[in-house]
Amino acid sequence: MLPRTLKSSCGKLTVVTLFLLPTVLSAQNAPYDIFPPADSPYYRVRYNASTEPGKLTFPVNYTVWIPNGVETLRGVVVHQHGCGEGSCKSGLTGAYDLHWQALAKKHDCALLAPSYEQPQGADCQMWCDPRNGSDAAFQRCLIALGEKSGHSELASVPWALWGHSGGGHWAGGMVLLHPERIAAAWLRSGVPLLASNPDRPEIKAHALPAAALKVPVMCNPGTQEGVTVKDGRFASVWPANELFFNGVRGKGGLIGVSVDPLTAHECGNQRYLAIPWLDVCLKIRLPKDRGDALNAMPTDSAWLASPTGFKAVPAAEYDGDPLKAAWLPNESVARGWMQYVKDTAIKDNTPPPAPTYLNVQGNKLNWAAEADLESGIAHFIIQRDGRFLANVPEHGKNRFGRPIFQNLQYSDTPTQPLVPMQFTDTKTEPGKQHIYRVITVNTVGLKSKPTAGSAVADRNR
Repeated sequence: MLPRTLKSSCGKLTVVTLFLLPTVLSAQNAPYDIFPPADSPYYRVRYNASTEPGKLTFPVNYTVWIPNGVETLRGVVVHQHGCGEGSCKSGLTGAYDLHWQALAKKHDCALLAPSYEQPQGADCQMWCDPRNGSDAAFQRCLIALGEKSGHSELASVPWALWGHSGGGHWAGGMVLLHPERIAAAWLRSGVPLLASNPDRPEIKAHALPAAALKVPVMCNPGTQEGVTVKDGRFASVWPANELFFNGVRGKGGLIGVSVDPLTAHECGNQRYLAIPWLDVCLKIRLPKDRGDALNAMPTDSAWLASPTGFKAVPAAEYDGDPLKAAWLPNESVARGWMQYVKDTAIKDNTPPPAPTYLNVQGNKLNWAAEADLESGIAHFIIQRDGRFLANVPEHGKNRFGRPIFQNLQYSDTPTQPLVPMQFTDTKTEPGKQHIYRVITVNTVGLKSKPTAGSAVADRNR
């Protein structure tokens, strides 16, 4: 749900007539016309706004990434931004996130990121409530992107949804509308309504179908959104999450709560729990054969915890009411959850994969690398002749959480322009041959093996 205090930035358009709508939207095109190229393995479609009742009133871009070498997709991971012009614009880079790509690739899934062209101050409900046209536009894009990419199965595979703020409202709404299609849903700082809210009468409540109770869902508010900080701009987020959690869990739904102890509405370090959680859900839920129904989540391995507590135990050992307890799918997730709700410093004992490619032309290096599923990529180490030469980047950035190679925006997507995997050695001597290697370092400091093949600089540069 969008908190009531967001009205100032996401309130209704007060004066919009049908004949003025295209002009208003046209004026909003400029902030959304700068984005990374959509060359294979990336593909993009854009739909204009509609003036027809019940259809999407904002233009929207959808960008999808298809893992190389995948013959048949098994699903699609959707990374949905939040409300407001800045968050909507940030969706333009969602499909380029190396860490989220690692999750998608592991399960032979596509990674898709929408970017709704919402003017600042316009009513976010016109897209974040999927019944207002964004559901239909999303399913339409899957058909079009399937045709563009040569993966027509994209139109029918299951969905794993991640959403922030209004994107959480959207993702939760999609669970309630299409539970049979959704493998799992992570709701960061936003949930749909299950009952009418007199403070937000313009937001329509959703029904809770029995099939939705079988979909694993995680509510993920920041502690400063009404848990420990009871006032301020986002104080109503936790009460909305609590109502949604109680409504779903009270009927036996597979829903958990993971309170971020460091943040308000920004995404912080949530990806270090969200990605492993989705990894577990996708491993269990995705069917072996395309077209089969999603597999049911087992309940015999579940752990339970107080929604705002710090300790999880096997379900059989929980001494409270299980229908008021946060549901966690297994021990590995529960142990990660306990660390996350304490300080978000989830442990990782496995090094990242080594860079997969290195090329040297003169004194210019470029390489390719895949992110560590658990901890992403913080930076790269460049070695010359077996010795340390440089870190790339020299100083990692991310004002919302752990410094990472691609940096992050408010809605958990890479900044623009995208950071390239390249380095120029300005200290080498012309005519002198050097041997280079690259090492990946993840966000907990673990190092990969060096690139398998060392690259030799051109001595004739």
